[in-house]
Amino acid sequence: MSRTNKKTIFIAFVVSLGGFLFGFDAGIISGVMSYVGPEFDLNDIQNGWVVSSPTFSAMIAMLISGRLSDFLGRKRILIAVAFLYALSALLSAYAINYQMLWIARMIGGIAFGAALILAPAYIAEISSAENRGKLVSIQQLNIVLGFFAAFLCNYYLNKLNISGAEFLSNETVWRWMLGIEFIPALIYFIMLFFIPKSPRWLYLKSRISKAKQILTELHGSSKAKLEIEAIEEAIARDANRAKVKIWDLLKPGLRFIFFVGLTLGILQQITGINAIYFYATSIFKQTGIGTNAAFASGVFLSLTTVLFTVVAIFLIDRMGRRPLLLFGMAGIAISLIVCSYGFGKATYELSDEDIKGLPGIEQEKLTSVASVTFDNDVDFKNAMKEALGTKVYAKNEGAILEAATNMNAILVLIGILCFTACFAFSLGPVMWVMLSEVYPNKYRGLAIGIIGFVNSFCSWFVQQIFPLEISMLGNSTTFLIFGMIALLGFFVLVKILPETKGKSLEELESELTF
Repeated sequence: MSRTNKKTIFIAFVVSLGGFLFGFDAGIISGVMSYVGPEFDLNDIQNGWVVSSPTFSAMIAMLISGRLSDFLGRKRILIAVAFLYALSALLSAYAINYQMLWIARMIGGIAFGAALILAPAYIAEISSAENRGKLVSIQQLNIVLGFFAAFLCNYYLNKLNISGAEFLSNETVWRWMLGIEFIPALIYFIMLFFIPKSPRWLYLKSRISKAKQILTELHGSSKAKLEIEAIEEAIARDANRAKVKIWDLLKPGLRFIFFVGLTLGILQQITGINAIYFYATSIFKQTGIGTNAAFASGVFLSLTTVLFTVVAIFLIDRMGRRPLLLFGMAGIAISLIVCSYGFGKATYELSDEDIKGLPGIEQEKLTSVASVTFDNDVDFKNAMKEALGTKVYAKNEGAILEAATNMNAILVLIGILCFTACFAFSLGPVMWVMLSEVYPNKYRGLAIGIIGFVNSFCSWFVQQIFPLEISMLGNSTTFLIFGMIALLGFFVLVKILPETKGKSLEELESELTF
């Protein structure tokens, strides 16, 4: 590997550490909610809001960060992003009530939104055509490494809490889970000072000599010359064009690729990936495997995501974007339908012996439901809440479901792991790669910002309503809805998806726009 290749890989890794922090927060909150929900006695809507509030503020950040970075530069905005990550971690850890917690998490959401938009755009702008797919995919690799680190932290902190560690309790363990994010946020903040400004952004600001210097340092003299020629040709084509406006994306020359990007942005979230990640511990509890096993299963979930994201990085510039997306979408649909089937076959019953084995619960309150068989999770949980009260049930849900559930938990676990595997080598990394590729220099920040906004809105919507779906529709119906959406998405992508591998940004501009 050449010195220049090593340098671009290092820069891409540093920039995409914002993705690591996004993944860490998304993973850590699944464990946090097992404790903070009962402590603050949150209802379904409040549970959903604590989880989804960062995504809500990320929508706004995604809408404006692309255009803001066109004026101020990618690097400056990314440094501000790292600061907000660190601030959010500290405020979340010291939250004294529900209101302070969601406000602190919304600060982090501003950082999430900007980082997820700017990192792939920046990386695409420092990359050459032959390695752009791999380098932009490092963003997704960092996201899933963040998930993995978070689930490991959740698992070990939960284990320490159960074992009676002096510095942990049910009231403090979630604070440690949230506060530990400050450490990688600080590292991210410091390392961003060592990356260069985007050479393509420098060109747009008429700082030509500095842009050429950075391109030469990144790619060497010969490759830099080719990149410079391509950039200058694209700028010359744009010279006579009017100032960029939002509705320009709907003009005939851009309409098709805007629709493709919008479709990918919607499908990536509406198929339920962040419901799985953000509520992983709660979902695994629903299978009846118990709280400890649910935390451990989260580690397997995140490890699967890491492994198959690495697979995507190796394949994306070999197989191409289109095959990975189509194979992945088909696998996502099948996996979600398998989960729906597994949950649909479950039954729930608490025998007298089961009730006696539940610690910390007034057993006489459950005499009315003893030995009663429920054929769906909604009726069972409603009966438990009526008998015990919502707060007591929330604190003991893992133990109650472990005792009462009769289902093929392995089938559901396999379905969820296959879903995350298929997502990790397709929609996860490939969407961001394609968004960084298909739009002309002049429109890239605006287009990615708008699609990122829609993507974030879909993510927020799924996270917000997921607790309500589980409570009102049940596990089986919820997963079936996601599966049907994924199946429809597969057929849409078969029809519209272009291939972009191996082509420079300027070649794609001339092919996909007119």
